Amino acid sequence: MTISSETGLPAVTPFSTPIHPVQLEGFGVILQPMRLAHAEGLKNAANDGELWNLVYTSVPEPGQETAYIEAALKGQQDGHMLPFTVLDAKTKKVIGTTRYHDIIADIARLEIGYTWYAQSWQRTHVNTACKYLLLFYAFQSLQANVVGWRTDIINQTSQKAIERLGAKKDGVLRGHAKRRDGSVRDTVMYSVTREEWPAIKKSLQEKLAAFNKNTPV
Repeated sequence: MTISSETGLPAVTPFSTPIHPVQLEGFGVILQPMRLAHAEGLKNAANDGELWNLVYTSVPEPGQETAYIEAALKGQQDGHMLPFTVLDAKTKKVIGTTRYHDIIADIARLEIGYTWYAQSWQRTHVNTACKYLLLFYAFQSLQANVVGWRTDIINQTSQKAIERLGAKKDGVLRGHAKRRDGSVRDTVMYSVTREEWPAIKKSLQEKLAAFNKNTPV
């Protein structure tokens, strides 16, 4: 173990491998590296529930799908994002999107966010499956130290979903960001540490075991 000469505390090591596009798959979903060809699929997913009308989401408005993808890929090029398009594994239909963001490689920290799913896929196994795949890759492959989330204080559904994963609430950033309607939001911050991951992994595996039992081989 390396010790910091200034603090006497264990030094934090960076990610074990550089962040790069990767496909993740399991439990009925595929997380593909986002690309421009996904624009039509994301448009259709957003139309399922007209998700752009939710003030606390990042869902692109009709006609803005290409610009949305281009902005995500710019974040990937700049090294602070890794966006995914979520597909149903059986039909290969685009059902939503999620990404790693606020990536800080030197301290092996990243956040999971910009997540939204077509309305017909909400409250299904999809969110749990996606979070498990993202957490597993972050902690097992990248050797992350911390994985975080942030959400609007008025988005109670998102907060409850994050808490069900086992993440710890770190606090609230008041007056933190502007919503799409121009109002200013407070942001609730959550995180999971490397030490907490084994227990959370076990819990998520137990939840997803039910999906495997109900899925024909």
